[in-house]
Amino acid sequence: MVLIRNACASKVTAFRAADIVLTGWLVPFGILSTCGAKGSDITLCPAFLLEANGCIWFRPGMKQPEPDFEFETNAYKHGFLAVCGVDEVGRGPLAGPVTAAAVILDPANIPEGLNDSKKLSVKKREALFDLLMIQAHVAIGEASVAEIDEHNILRASHMAMVRAIAGLKTRADYALIDGNQTPRGLTIRSETLVKGDSRSLSIAAASIVAKVWRDRLMVTLSQQYPHYGWETNAGYGTKVHQEGLKSHGVTPHHRRSFAPIHNMLWQEKNLSR
Repeated sequence: MVLIRNACASKVTAFRAADIVLTGWLVPFGILSTCGAKGSDITLCPAFLLEANGCIWFRPGMKQPEPDFEFETNAYKHGFLAVCGVDEVGRGPLAGPVTAAAVILDPANIPEGLNDSKKLSVKKREALFDLLMIQAHVAIGEASVAEIDEHNILRASHMAMVRAIAGLKTRADYALIDGNQTPRGLTIRSETLVKGDSRSLSIAAASIVAKVWRDRLMVTLSQQYPHYGWETNAGYGTKVHQEGLKSHGVTPHHRRSFAPIHNMLWQEKNLSR
């Protein structure tokens, strides 16, 4: 393996000769043992964009590290008694609420195969969801379409996260939160983790729960509004969804503050004058 520290981005030849290129400072060297790089092209790995102005470049095919229980274990070592992972899903869709989940895993009974929900098949997500509902402490929080339109999607996402944590029957005293911002109104100690669903098992579990819960909700809503493909696109702006908007208009579940919906309503208003 060739390592290049503080590499200049213009040194393309050096980049292509390396299995891994480390740039910046405070890079987590523990991940180097997972390197299995193959191929010739270098791609920026989004899992390791660090708050400390560092990043890792890797070749496609390199084995990326899977989430572990290190962050949770460290919190327990510092005296915390109930550590929850928190993640949200549904920032990008044109319709439906934004949904967050908070999950406290039992260290002695962690389901196998937990990972970022986006890396799992639907079948695997569903199976893990069912296990987590039995083996872990789980709570869901949502922010409505009206709240998204009133505040903005980031604020609404944070509202959903705070509600999820508050909804836990076993009170958490420490939260591992996916992202780089601490939600306003959080009343317990917390730590933010960029790409946390790929680094922390608790956050990975929360990503799975939130994803499956929201997907099921959108399937239910699609039965009432069958023309938008929500049962498969979960409210995202796919071709089917856009065609449904053109032919059947905007529903109460659409986010009017989002540009495609806002622009459509603006055009309709001006055409009716």
